[in-house]
Amino acid sequence: MNTPSISSKLPEVGTTIFTEMSLLAQTHNAINLSQGFPDFNPPQGLIDRLSYHINQGHNQYAPMSGLPALRQQLATKLDRWYQRQVDHDQEITVVPGATAALFCAIHAVVRPGDEVIVFDPSYDSYDPAITLAGGRCVHLPLQAPNYTIDWQRTADAITSRTRLLIINSPHNPSGTVLTSEDLLTLQRLLRDTEVLVLSDEVYEHLVFDGRRHASVLQFDELFARSFAVFSFGKTYHATGWKTGYCVAPGPLMSEFRKVHQYLTFVAVTPIQCALADFMASDPHYLSELAGFYQQKRDYFCTGLAASRFGFTPAQGTFFQLADYSAISDLDERAFCHYLTTEVGVAAIPLQPFYRQPAPGSQLRFCFAKSDHTLQRALDKLCRL
Repeated sequence: MNTPSISSKLPEVGTTIFTEMSLLAQTHNAINLSQGFPDFNPPQGLIDRLSYHINQGHNQYAPMSGLPALRQQLATKLDRWYQRQVDHDQEITVVPGATAALFCAIHAVVRPGDEVIVFDPSYDSYDPAITLAGGRCVHLPLQAPNYTIDWQRTADAITSRTRLLIINSPHNPSGTVLTSEDLLTLQRLLRDTEVLVLSDEVYEHLVFDGRRHASVLQFDELFARSFAVFSFGKTYHATGWKTGYCVAPGPLMSEFRKVHQYLTFVAVTPIQCALADFMASDPHYLSELAGFYQQKRDYFCTGLAASRFGFTPAQGTFFQLADYSAISDLDERAFCHYLTTEVGVAAIPLQPFYRQPAPGSQLRFCFAKSDHTLQRALDKLCRL
């Protein structure tokens, strides 16, 4: 029987580099510092609440926009952290993962022919979602070596067709953070335009060395035109729970929910129940998270300093970039395969985060691992 031929809607998209490198790590029994997930559990109190709610029978659909108790806790948190008062009924939606939120936001506002500005290196889900919406992605490079935004080049890229601009801070993969001055510049830049903003802030609580996360929620004019996306998985060491949320003013959120209700409809109910309970009982947890991950960054960087890798300590996220040019002249993907299959440590090349070829020698390591795992990896990396 012949299979009908189809024309791919994403002809340039294959298996993600994260899937590729994690599978390679598993196949070769390598230490996986590639895909961004912890190798330790969520807080025990959160696990206990999940078990409680499952056993209490809270296993059916939650409201489409999210469990009211959880949205109320989120509204309280946003007020405390960003001094932004939001309507938990109309301006917060809980979704099954931040990637779903990014997709919903893009499809809520991007129409065929619209342009969307992204900054490379950029997270790999942005471009395909824009393409599927019929939009055209305008890729602008971040400025090396500190991965900062060239705001004049950004201004020059805005046209009458620009519908959306995507920012990501703390930034995956570089680990840099935008400052309040950056967001004030963006606010001024967009003041007389119809351009909307999608702000990917999933690593909001992983900001180091006394820095403070700057959110679009803190700026009135930016908030009025923004979708802000957050992740419980990154915050609570539970990436496999695939739960996140989006914050936006009422008119934008109304359009967001029109897409959400026909894409995934709801996030997982007992997980929402557990998160609402834990946020209410352990509000101090968020204040301790930056220190927890900074210790892991410092542990990894101190060990890596004895190697031939070059690096600047990450300002945020749980990723550390490292330059291997003193070790090998292989291209990034080839070196990552060598590192995984021959050395026993998996990392991610930076090239897949770029639309256009950007020759370099940068790898992304995930340090959201136990000290034992990190030390085992460091022992191998320092022998190169």
